[in-house]
Amino acid sequence: MLSVAPVDTRTFFDELRDREFSRLDAQHHAYLDYAGSALYGDSQLRAHHEILRDGIFGNPHSDSSPSRASTEVMDSARRRLLRFLDVDESTHDVIFTANTTAAIKLVAEAYPFSKERGCFLATDNHNSMNGIREYARRAGAPIHYLPLDPDLRLLDAELLLAEASLHGEGLVAFPAQSNFSGVQHPLDLVTKAHALGFDVLLDVAAFIPGHALSLRRCPADFAALSFYKLFGYPTGLGALVARRDALSRLRRPWFAGGTVMYASVAADAHLLRPRHEGFEDGTPDFLAIAALDAGFDLLDEVGMPRLTAHVSELARDFVCDLRALRHTNGAPIVRIYGPRDRSECGGAVAFNICGRNGTPIPYTLVETRARRANVSLRGGCFCNPGASEAAFALDPSRIADCLAKLNTEFTPERFAECTNTAVGAIRASIGLANNAEDIHRAADVVASFAD
Repeated sequence: MLSVAPVDTRTFFDELRDREFSRLDAQHHAYLDYAGSALYGDSQLRAHHEILRDGIFGNPHSDSSPSRASTEVMDSARRRLLRFLDVDESTHDVIFTANTTAAIKLVAEAYPFSKERGCFLATDNHNSMNGIREYARRAGAPIHYLPLDPDLRLLDAELLLAEASLHGEGLVAFPAQSNFSGVQHPLDLVTKAHALGFDVLLDVAAFIPGHALSLRRCPADFAALSFYKLFGYPTGLGALVARRDALSRLRRPWFAGGTVMYASVAADAHLLRPRHEGFEDGTPDFLAIAALDAGFDLLDEVGMPRLTAHVSELARDFVCDLRALRHTNGAPIVRIYGPRDRSECGGAVAFNICGRNGTPIPYTLVETRARRANVSLRGGCFCNPGASEAAFALDPSRIADCLAKLNTEFTPERFAECTNTAVGAIRASIGLANNAEDIHRAADVVASFAD
């Protein structure tokens, strides 16, 4: 990690925005959807263009000079990612995937679930993690959810795992940071789960864009991420970072081009390649992988401690602005989900705008008004049904009845009517390119719903 020079934070990020993200001010755009995707900097595009213009890259599965050039680009990118996560090739492997979802699926489909090896999922999980339960269910494995408290933090997770460990082991899967509320779940749960005999899959996609993560100190067996969440470009590229000993315990249910030492139709036999090569199906996106260095260079220039402080300050200011808003009858305009003190939270803030009587205004109306003001916010449940259901205090039996009743005619609006409660929220998520003006503009959109 590069050291951070003692430069005034506001001045530094203002200059960075002018240099790397000038298109935002040129188009008078306030972009507050970093949890959806980070924005790429101009330097990333220039650097990637130069690599493609000057290089000759071939399919890495060949042995020509262009193919070797691609292989070296990929190997260098693996090392760069591992260094970013404070580990190296002696203990960890990097498997390039299409995104976080594909990385999670690699683990889910190959994990040895059984009646004695269960599936333990945080209630606060992206649907890409929730889908693991289908592989566990197919294997006859028990499925458990770790509940949330009213602040949307994990509740008694260690105690529940300790009780479950008396009956077997399994895979624990949770996010380092919620993509719904921004809550950062305790990373020491990884070590505690290990002590109880569990393997751990950590979704770091929402956490690492604004916080340093050491897989040396937080020894998750598997960590899944997307690079466009980290620094905006390239899209369609993610990674599974796995401890080598944990990777060896997975059993792939199939093989594909690029993953085998040999495959025979006549002998009905195949042998997977060792380590990451046995998991990278087909030809990796080697040209996109060549763009990663420039993204890491940009983050190194900023320095993760400085970026964390910048995001935290803006998120704190935004929450303060929202809480100050009132209707003329004194009722708060905004209902914020998650911890009131916002301690151990990232740059995502989930909330609903409420009328004078406290009834939430449909998030689609808020999105429309924000879009017209050239402010990018996100509306919905953000592919995180568990955190949403907990935030809106939805009754499980009522949920089940409504889903069964609506079935193929499900829409968020019909579901809200059936459950007689709010469904969906607004999320503002803050990142590298944001400034105080973006925060004020988003708050002005919210304030426009007064009375």
